Parts: sequence; structure tokens; C-alpha cells
Amino acid sequence: MKRGLVRVALRPALCTVLGMSLGVALSLAPGCAGRDGGEPQKRQPNTLTAAERDAGWELLFDGESLRGWQAHRGGPIPEGWQAVEGTLHHTQGGGDIVTAEVYEDFELKLEWKIQPAGNSGIFFHVSDAHDWVWQTGPEMQVLDNDGHPDGGEPRTSAGSNYALHAPERDATWAVGQFNEAHLTVTDGHVEHRLNGLLLLEYDLGSPEWEALVAASKFASMPDYGRAGKGRIALQDHGDRVWYRNLRIRRL
Repeated sequence: MKRGLVRVALRPALCTVLGMSLGVALSLAPGCAGRDGGEPQKRQPNTLTAAERDAGWELLFDGESLRGWQAHRGGPIPEGWQAVEGTLHHTQGGGDIVTAEVYEDFELKLEWKIQPAGNSGIFFHVSDAHDWVWQTGPEMQVLDNDGHPDGGEPRTSAGSNYALHAPERDATWAVGQFNEAHLTVTDGHVEHRLNGLLLLEYDLGSPEWEALVAASKFASMPDYGRAGKGRIALQDHGDRVWYRNLRIRRL
């Protein structure tokens, strides 16, 4: 049976108050299950720990420059993307950006913050063969669920596999706070996590995948989700968005 999006009515501040009043661990407070009570734990921005380096993690953003990124299909970084106060910040239109490197199996972790009613996205296995990143790369949605119309449809809400798979719940923090996304791709098996919670998983090329694609707007895109490897992309959707602590390891 298809499961839809379960809305979480309580935001972090209310979870904190409720957890304290009940005298229970915050993660056990009603409506807060699986949440740690706040934004991603404090860490030195845009750095790797010794344990992460030993495990093979690499930074995708150094906090000061856009080294390692380029415009989709090559060329200089679009004007709207800048390194601002330790974040990779999109301020205005200009186009999507992609990694200079190509990835097949990987783990990607990053933190994102979106403007009120804002929209962006994280794509993977993006090919240079087409004009737009969404013609080949599946997307993990970045969204203000409460302020943007796409938040009313589970399959296009934050953390979704855009237009195909809905997250099991709304795991976002209130707009203006950073959310930690975790995307894993291994032998075509994909997992989306947000703020520590597994939201969904799927298998590229499986019968279920093929049926969902055939019934979606991607049906007219023969290379959608079929590259097997490609670039990571961050979407310019015309809204302000901030990314930080972008790190990846090949699997």
C-alpha cells in the first residue's frame, strides 16, 4: 500500500518544550520521534574530521570558493552562485551548477537552508548530453514545505525523489534553519535521509522505477535516471538557497 507524507505538526522549539515538560528524552517526545531537537550538530564548517578523512570523505565546498564546480555542460560558474560566509549561496537566476567530477556509487552529505516559499534540488548521475540537469538526473527535493505549493503534494515535497517517490514524513526544520541531507547510491539502490531519518529508498531500473517513470513527466526523457554515473548538481530555481558542509565519498 502506498504511504503518503505524514506531517509533523511540532517544530523544534515546541519539541524542546514538550520534551522538557514530559521529562523524557527529546527523541521520545510525541511528534518528535527520530528528531534530535535542533539543526545539525555544530561542527567546524566545511571541514572534515580525521575519522571522515580516514573513511574516504572529500569536501565538495571549501567555504571560500566554488573550486570543483562548474556550469552545467561546462563553462564558468553562473553569476547567481557565490561563496558567502561559509555557504555556497544562490542569490539570483543564472543556471544550475554541477561538480567537475563524475560519481557512480557514493554517499553525499550536506546541509541546506531555503528562503520562505523557496525551491531548489540536489541531482545525481547528471549527464552532459542534455540541456537540463533534470533530463537525466534524479532529484532529492529541497523545499519550504509550508510555503511552497509543491509541499502540498508528498511526491514533490522536501526530501522526495522528485515526482516519483514520497518521503514517509515531513522531516524538515522550520524555514530559515539548516537541514542535513544524506543521499546514498550503491549499485542503483538509492536512499534519501533528512535530519537523520530514512525517508525513502528505491532501485534505479527496477520494474517499480520503470512504471513510475512511464507514468510521469519523465516518460518523454529516454535517458532519465539511466546514466549509471554522472555529476552532482545543485539547482537554480530562482530562489535563494544556502548549502554548506558538502562532503562525499565514493563507494
